[in-house]
Formats: sequence, C-alpha cells, structure tokens
Amino acid sequence: MCVGDLDVDTARETARDVGGSGHHLDVTSRDSYAGFVDAVTDAHGRVDVLVNNAGVMPLGPFCEESDALSRVTMDVNVWGLIHGMRLVLPGMIARGRGHVVTIASMAGKIAIPGMAVYNASKFAAVGLTAAVRREYADSGVSVSAVLPAAVRTELASGAPLGRGLAAVDPEDVAAAVVGSVRTRRAEIPVPGYLRGWDLIAAITPEPVMRLLRDAVQDRRALTGLDRAARAAYEERVAGQARAHDEEHA
Repeated sequence: MCVGDLDVDTARETARDVGGSGHHLDVTSRDSYAGFVDAVTDAHGRVDVLVNNAGVMPLGPFCEESDALSRVTMDVNVWGLIHGMRLVLPGMIARGRGHVVTIASMAGKIAIPGMAVYNASKFAAVGLTAAVRREYADSGVSVSAVLPAAVRTELASGAPLGRGLAAVDPEDVAAAVVGSVRTRRAEIPVPGYLRGWDLIAAITPEPVMRLLRDAVQDRRALTGLDRAARAAYEERVAGQARAHDEEHA
C-alpha cells in the first residue's frame, strides 16, 4: 500500500502502520499527483486500487468564508479527484481491471447550513464519481463512492455530533472502502441505514423536511461550534489556503 499526503511525515507514519510506503502528494497539483503515481508504478508496476481520500472541511457562515478557503476546498475536494482518476484510469482501462474509491460524504446528498462550499464540493464528488462509473461501465474498471456521515476525526473537531446526526469512526469508513473492492457498489453510505436517504428526500414535502431538520438542529455548524477545539484545524487549513492562493496567483 502506498500513501500520499501533503504532510509527508504523516504519510510515512501511516504507511509504516499498514506496511507500505509514504510519499509527498499535493492533490491540487496534477504534476505532484503524477509524480506520486509514477513512484507507485515504478515500485509496484501498476495501480490496482485508488482511494481518493484527501479533503478539507471549513465550517461557518457562507458569506464570511474567504475566497481563498473556498478555492482550496474545491481544489482539494474536487480537482484532487479529477487528477487522481485521470492519471490512473487509463492504465486500469488498458488492463481491463481496477477499482477507484471516492471518499465523498453524506454532505454530497444533504445540504447543511454552515458548510455550503463543502456541500458543493461533495455534491460534485458524488456526481463526478457516478458519471465516470457510468462512462467506463464496460471497461472492467469500477468506480465507487463511499458516503460517510460525520466522521470522528480532526476534520469534525469542535462540531457538535450526535442528537439525531449520525457519526461514525474512521474504522467504519475504512471497512466500507475495503468492502467496496468486493461489492463494487456505486454508493456506500456509512452507516448503512442512510441508504434510504434519496427516497426519503424525494417523497418528503419541504415543509415536513424543514420541521425534521429543525428537530435535529441541523444549523449546528453555524450555532454550536466549539471554536477553541477547532482552532488548530482551522488555522492549518487557512494556512494551506493562503499558500495555495500564493502558488496559483
């Protein structure tokens, strides 16, 4: 297993835990991604499974979010997927086998106040994955989306979880990724009972849905954030956004 991350030390530490190799990877840069793919293929000959997992999640009022933060969110969460798939799919298609997993989010199905641009990026991720899956359906290559609810990681630090909003552990998401290699299902919500969301959303009148959303306090990303608990993550992502803007100026 090969792990790529913007923080190469984290990539190497993770790789040691799973028995693989760690590499620097900036998913917003096609050149960086190409270098990562070249290193993997030089070492192993091919890429059999690609897991597109990079993501950032700013929280807060839409009008107060900086353009730089919005741009890096779209570049990481959407362009990261595009770069990865465009670099590995041709080889998979030529061999007639392979599997790509997009770590999307239930935020790609459910619009939540306080994460508008993140929602936009995950709706894009779900649509992109579905379209690419259909386009190459007869190639022998499968493309799946894993859609977790809130995951108990630094990404959700300071966000009030529970009380009607599902939360899962990273191990649950990892199990879904491994399971996708066997089932090759199009979409895999985590937890599984969220599989019925599309039907519920389609048949529930908007006034009723608003009442249900009010009942679970779906505006918590606006009203209930623990900014102190989230400060380290927000500063790191803000720094990434500033660096990204300077590099692409």
